[in-house]
Amino acid sequence: MNVQLHPMDRVQVTLPNYSYVLNFEKNFVYSESQTWMRDHFPNCFYYSAIYALLIFGGRRYMSDRPKFELRGLLALWSTLLAILSIFCFSRILPEMYHVLTNHGYYYSVCVPRYLTHNPVSSFSLWIFTTMKLIEFGDTVFIVLRKQPLIFLHWYHHITVLLYAWFSYVETTGSGIWFSLINTFIHSIMYSYYALKAMRFRVPKSISIILTTLQIIQMFWGIVITTSAYYYIYIAQIQCNITPTNLIFSMLMYCSYLILFVNFFKQSYLSNKRVNKEKKNETKTQ
Repeated sequence: MNVQLHPMDRVQVTLPNYSYVLNFEKNFVYSESQTWMRDHFPNCFYYSAIYALLIFGGRRYMSDRPKFELRGLLALWSTLLAILSIFCFSRILPEMYHVLTNHGYYYSVCVPRYLTHNPVSSFSLWIFTTMKLIEFGDTVFIVLRKQPLIFLHWYHHITVLLYAWFSYVETTGSGIWFSLINTFIHSIMYSYYALKAMRFRVPKSISIILTTLQIIQMFWGIVITTSAYYYIYIAQIQCNITPTNLIFSMLMYCSYLILFVNFFKQSYLSNKRVNKEKKNETKTQ
């Protein structure tokens, strides 16, 4: 395949104007973290295997034991993850806005300047990737509190870690889209979990909105992956996404879309139908 350089690759690199830049952001070097994560990439599979053993072993262990409440710890855990998500979103968003307004959509999908030329956003991408491992802790609370452990939950956690780590190592151009949307949704989601753990009365409509946003996220992931495919194989323009990453991304987002739509139907639409039927039965009695 003959791939031609897109004119965008030769534009002068400029950075967004941040109102403040922290020292650890300024001194962050993407190439160093990338090297470490490349060398330790097999660890993803070890972590995932340990995670699976612990959660399923833990669920079996808890089967004949009383559940733990852990509301205080869950509130603290969710608050910390909400803060991290908000922080990452606030640092990635200016980079995305800058790229779209100055260079356009193609650049946002294919050129990984958010990693290679912007230490602020690249640091947040490193935090974002690391968080995918930390978020395994969500399942610990589910197991210890004896809540339902659905396939979507643990499958999502494992595959997101593998894909995020893999994409970070490969300097994937479209990673900025995935991280931006994910941190936005997680900012809301973990804030919601924290408030619920603190026993605040949160409208059920919030959970419906969250699931809807997640479905939109999966659909948009498919759009971004399809765009990358178009640039590489149809327009034959240079795009920093490998064929392996394209396949992984498409399979992952399609499976997520199916699972989240099914979850939405079972959680919100089926319940409404059952409640309606119960009301009708009551009226006829």
